[in-house]
Amino acid sequence: MNLTHRRAYALAFRLVRDRYEAEDVVQEAYLRMFRGLAGFREEARFETWMHRIVVNTALNDLRRRGRFGEVMDDEISDAPAPDRVEQRVVERDALERGLAALPAGQRTVIVLKDVYGLSCREIGRELGIQEGAVKVRLHRARKRLRELLSDGRFDGEV
Repeated sequence: MNLTHRRAYALAFRLVRDRYEAEDVVQEAYLRMFRGLAGFREEARFETWMHRIVVNTALNDLRRRGRFGEVMDDEISDAPAPDRVEQRVVERDALERGLAALPAGQRTVIVLKDVYGLSCREIGRELGIQEGAVKVRLHRARKRLRELLSDGRFDGEV
């Protein structure tokens, strides 16, 4: 459970961008998973099913609160060389600010696709939209993110 909790929390936090809200989202998602476990069909991987529940719970929370969360990549990666730490922090900050500047729909698809590796079809099912709409949002999100990062708007801002 510890491994699934870390992943569920990281996903919830990326979407709602508040530690306490993310904890509430994960708790609600686990309740939903527990209630729905008997109906879990092993047609999909458990992790995909869990992600879907966490995303739906987070999006419902955001809709209920009438606001949109920001996305943040907080997964542990290989430690960079000491001389690159500062540059990585600046790049990560710029990426976070760029992601935060995207509309919620674009931000959500880019996180689900590029961070969690879901297919466009899976994302469409989770969000209740057509696969083609996911591809359009993803294309627009990546294009807009490139524009935001290439114009230097977020460089040097801390």
